[in-house]
Formats: sequence, structure tokens, C-alpha cells
Amino acid sequence: MDVRVIKSEKRRRTITTKRVNGEILLYVSNSLSSEKIEHYIEWAKKRFEADDRKKNLIEGDANKNLENTAKELNREYFNNELKWNKIEYSTEQNSKMFGNCNTRDKIIRVSDRLLKMPKFVHDYVVVHELAHLKVPAHNEQFWNFVYKYSMTERARGYLIAVAMSD
Repeated sequence: MDVRVIKSEKRRRTITTKRVNGEILLYVSNSLSSEKIEHYIEWAKKRFEADDRKKNLIEGDANKNLENTAKELNREYFNNELKWNKIEYSTEQNSKMFGNCNTRDKIIRVSDRLLKMPKFVHDYVVVHELAHLKVPAHNEQFWNFVYKYSMTERARGYLIAVAMSD
């Protein structure tokens, strides 16, 4: 993605970005250092890449597929006991986090980065987050549910390696 930096004497504190014809326009203050500008260029690229990934998720029915996967895993590992209000992909997970479960609202979010990983890793993260609907803490009871998934150890090792390389 090409980024064009537009400096302004009038701009003091704010930074604005927009995309025009595939090019990112980054509006910054004249007084901003080149190191700061480089930081904001990377920030803008990541922001628009996340927007593109989110759009692709919606267009590809990814969340519907995720819902179906969660239903299958619920049936297989939790005897269809679990209920959630929403399960969806997120483009905003940090590099060390692959999923989270809000147990109060019963909303599960998993990183869209999992779509590029092996299915056993993706399914492990979904099982992990579903288990939080039964047990919020990472205690022995929680891990007993998670370890019903036979690929847990392998998937955890894979995710540890991915997190170390980021």
C-alpha cells in the first residue's frame, strides 16, 4: 500500500488518514520528526489492512462459518450445553492473543489470523474460548474441559511458536 505524507503548517496535534484510489493519505504536522512520521506510516498501513481484512471476513461469511464450527465443537466436547450471544472474528487482537471470551455478555472473539493457521489450531482456540463459558478462570477444571480436545498440546505449542516469532 502506497502512503503519501502531506505536511501542514496549520496542523499541530492531530493526524488524519484517508484512502483515495488505493493510496493512503497521511496528514501530519510540519514539525513531526521523520521517526514519528515512519511510526504513523506503519500505523496507517496496519489500520487499513485491518479494515480490508474485516471487509473480506464479512463478504466471505467467515463469522457464519465460525458459528457453525463453534456449534460442532459445542456438540462434540460440551454435549451441546453451551450458549453464547455472539462469536466472531476480530482483526484487532494483539499479536500474543488469539481469542477472548466475555463471560458476562457471552461474546467470543477470535483473531482472524487463525484463518491462516492449521484447522487443529483454529479449533483449539474455539474450544478454549468455549470452555470459558463453563469456567471463566484458567484453573484445573477449565483445563480438564480444554484437554478433551485431543490436539490441545500440539496447538498450544504451535501458538507459542507463532507468538515468539512475532
